[in-house]
Amino acid sequence: MSTIIKKANQIEITDYMEGDGWHPLSWNEKEIAQLPPYPDTKALQKAYQELRALPPLITSWEIEALKDKLADAAEGNSFLLQGGDCAETFESCTSDKLVNMLKVMLQMSFIMIHEMGIPIVRVGRVAGQYAKPRSKDFEVVNGEKMLNYRGDLINSYMPNAKARQPDPIRLLKAYEKAALSINFLRALSDEGFADLQHPEQWELDFMKNNEFYEEYAQMVNTINKAIKFMDAITPNKLNTSDKVDFYTSHEALNLFYESAQTRRVPRKQGWFNLTAHMVWLGNRTQQIDGAHIEYLKGIQNPIGIKVGPPFDLDNLLGILDTLNPAHEAGKIVLITRMGHNKVKKHLSSFIRAVKQNGHPVVWSCDPMHGNAYATGDNVKTRRFDEILKEIKETFSVHRSEGSNLGGVHLELTGDNVTECVGGANGLKEDGLGINYETYCDPRLNYEQSLEMAFLVAKEWNKSHL
Repeated sequence: MSTIIKKANQIEITDYMEGDGWHPLSWNEKEIAQLPPYPDTKALQKAYQELRALPPLITSWEIEALKDKLADAAEGNSFLLQGGDCAETFESCTSDKLVNMLKVMLQMSFIMIHEMGIPIVRVGRVAGQYAKPRSKDFEVVNGEKMLNYRGDLINSYMPNAKARQPDPIRLLKAYEKAALSINFLRALSDEGFADLQHPEQWELDFMKNNEFYEEYAQMVNTINKAIKFMDAITPNKLNTSDKVDFYTSHEALNLFYESAQTRRVPRKQGWFNLTAHMVWLGNRTQQIDGAHIEYLKGIQNPIGIKVGPPFDLDNLLGILDTLNPAHEAGKIVLITRMGHNKVKKHLSSFIRAVKQNGHPVVWSCDPMHGNAYATGDNVKTRRFDEILKEIKETFSVHRSEGSNLGGVHLELTGDNVTECVGGANGLKEDGLGINYETYCDPRLNYEQSLEMAFLVAKEWNKSHL
């Protein structure tokens, strides 16, 4: 067999064999959405090859373990909690922010475990969520036309035309930041950070204005009593959660980054994307003959698919057949993002069609992306009540269809930002400017996230009486 040597798009394919069929750069021959061309192709080639030679960020057996857990979630035997930043920045790779993010995800999962009585699969939007799709390619700032900011993986947030050009060095920078993040998160989750006995795990004051405050306080009291009881009857200090599983995910948007770390591993079939345990296909890259689906069809990782406007059911079924032709359990997570006022109109037909086609998917609800709005001062925000309403409506439709909602997908942070209005503390629009940090979409803050976990668990219980 001869070696393929061709220049398609911007990377020379020099060492994949013709007999290989699909390979990590097969997508180069397809039209690609949401990725402007790099102006310096030689620099791109160099960065790509450097990234390709670096060690993987995660392992194939971790990917397979997550897939098994997602198969359980599809059956209703566990529940997926996927959450984190809208778009990570390189600057946010700090110990404080990573600790806060892991802390809030763990606390949310503990609340849900206690209330739901099933395992929670924790998947962070972290260590790779550096790229974002945009509705427009360009914007005008101070009279200068420039590319839109598409996340630190692609270009700079700085508002000038040169900084907005895609820079291949950012591929390596993203890998570096992701590696630092994963290393720190692993250390935390392996060394007792998740111990329930830490008093900071169970803060109550923010819930005092919530109608379920007494119920929440009783839950915390029950957990603390159980821990004290176990302490009293065991000779050694109770280690309630010495190690927890925590997985990473991001949108597979910049395919140069994804494919450079996609490889075969010994004694296993197929190719693995070793930048993250799970990646997802966004709403704007779902062209059935496009580059993103061509890439995703070749990897063994679990894949999320956003399901929302324009509500193209036939296209979704085509994507499912392409990405999971063998109907493998745990492979596909369908993440519905319809908006609180559109769930009843559209979700049922999707559930029925997917069920009829025999695809064993995890249904998850993203109540964030369909519920953004701009205030009178043009500040992008979301209402806590509308986020919760979409979750409730989604649970309700699944119940009526005899289906199972197996997860939620939330943009959140462990920091005390002021980006979404509402919640128990009643943040109003005029308070958004207190600590509005996001470069892209508004996130639930620490208190709102814990409150949402409690309310999601209550809603789940309605479906499992």
